[in-house]
Amino acid sequence: QTSEEILHHLQNIVDFGKHVMKQFFGENYVHHGEIIQLPLDFVRQLCLKIQPERPECRCDKDMDTRSGFAMCLPNLTRPQSCRLAEHRPLLCIEIKPKCGFIPFSSHVSQEIKHKVCRYCMHQHLKVANGKWKRPSKYCPLDLFSGNKQRMHFALKSLLQEAQNNLKIFKNGELIYGCKDDQDCVSDWNELARHLKPFFFPSNGLVSGPHCTRTVVKELIQVITMTLLSSTDTCRAGDMKTIPISQGRSYCEASAFNKELVRNGKHKLESSGLPRGCLLYKTLQAQMLDMLDIEGLYPLYSRVEQYLEEFPEERSTLQIDGPYNEAFYEKLLDLSTEDDGTVAFALTKVQQYRIAMTAKDCSIMIALSPCLQDECSEQRSVVLASKSRFTFSVSVLDLDLKPYESIPHQYKLDGEIVNYYLKNVQAKDDPVMSNLFKENEDCTLVLHKV
Repeated sequence: QTSEEILHHLQNIVDFGKHVMKQFFGENYVHHGEIIQLPLDFVRQLCLKIQPERPECRCDKDMDTRSGFAMCLPNLTRPQSCRLAEHRPLLCIEIKPKCGFIPFSSHVSQEIKHKVCRYCMHQHLKVANGKWKRPSKYCPLDLFSGNKQRMHFALKSLLQEAQNNLKIFKNGELIYGCKDDQDCVSDWNELARHLKPFFFPSNGLVSGPHCTRTVVKELIQVITMTLLSSTDTCRAGDMKTIPISQGRSYCEASAFNKELVRNGKHKLESSGLPRGCLLYKTLQAQMLDMLDIEGLYPLYSRVEQYLEEFPEERSTLQIDGPYNEAFYEKLLDLSTEDDGTVAFALTKVQQYRIAMTAKDCSIMIALSPCLQDECSEQRSVVLASKSRFTFSVSVLDLDLKPYESIPHQYKLDGEIVNYYLKNVQAKDDPVMSNLFKENEDCTLVLHKV
């Protein structure tokens, strides 16, 4: 790419964060950054310096050393708007929550998609393809439930099998989580050793398994409280919220649900998320995928056919930007009644791209210990049993998903569902499946023997 093309690409990323994603998530959660110019010699030296630290899977992607343009972003491993944290130990948890709802679209062709979430199904295909050695017990619907018991289970599952959905940093250094696509060994004792000074600064807790469990429990409690907190009063612009009740509030494949069934309980409690918290805003953006990829793909094909006839219209349709206020305004139409126009199809395609971006974003929780008198003026403070933290919650990885990736998503969706139906559901006990049927009248038919 030329320097001008790279500058244009970076400007699109900044504008998308500034004019679109900030409208969904709020001012305090989104940091869109700014474009700066760097001396080329500095960039080349930086590239050489970081190369040995890069994960192997990223080494095939070269750093741009020719344009001199870069994006300047804040360090989200430290709490924002807290000067005290500059001289204090820092803890940062990065979570990639993934999609937190079950498709509710009538376009879904396989009933299993109305029962089992995409993440849980995809786990089995990833293990089969050798990406991971074991499936994770984490289910996004548990984390997005707002029910603290389910959220604790989800976070514990992430800690047991982090994959690329959880990383923990201490003073900016990765201390827990996968560095690459590999077999992640969860060493909770080592993690507890790192975390103990944060949660039990007086060191009054005995060592051993009890200490490890206690420290991990404290971590999970603090993460839950920060995820349910609201540090931004901004509402999602003029966007009408999508009723979360439209989708099923639990996933049949969730290990938490299966445990309930084993204990004779078939009813899951869903406390609901506070409207101001980042998880709620993330879920709302994800639910712009109202038609599912199966309902969306024919609309994508309609847009493609139009562009084949009128390629010069691509810029007018704002497929590649600019991502400005006008682009955001077009996203506000939540109707699902297809009038057969290209305009309707394009709106749904753009909403789907926003949803995909929200499904793949990361949440950064930055924590720094503070004393009671120091925290009195801080609004964002979370209490643990023996300590207190000032914190900030941010969202990142908000680059708009490419328009061209939609065919790949359509194909992948089919592969995930077909593999699950053939290799997982077919082996499951059908009695277990029946226990989860909700709001369904059952009729017992007696046959003469």
